[in-house]
Amino acid sequence: MAKPQAHSTLKRLRNRYRLVIMNDDTYEEVVTFKLSRFSVYAMFSSIFVILVGFTVAIIVFTPLKQYVPGYGSQTARKDLQLLKFRTDSLESAMRMKDQYMNNLRQVLTGDAGLNLDTTIIKVPRPERSTD
Repeated sequence: MAKPQAHSTLKRLRNRYRLVIMNDDTYEEVVTFKLSRFSVYAMFSSIFVILVGFTVAIIVFTPLKQYVPGYGSQTARKDLQLLKFRTDSLESAMRMKDQYMNNLRQVLTGDAGLNLDTTIIKVPRPERSTD
């Protein structure tokens, strides 16, 4: 089986084709284009690059960039960090006050059970020397 050669592929890319647009009622040729596969590929690639560039330019150079997730102004980012810090400190202060109130309630109601260590420690006796 013969392998397709590189120059035959290039030849197929450069073969010229004619695209004719005709009026259906009168069969009159309205527009005629001479195209090749390579020119169609180059045209669509160029259109794609231009559209992507245009879209990126619109997002980068207009206020639309504020709607991109993860992008925001520096002041908004600083405000969010400050709010997070304040929230964390308020949560820890609230936890400490709750613990204080629970301890105070237990002491006032008499439920403050002291956890005394009731295990007996066995201390070894020193050996007596027999002199």
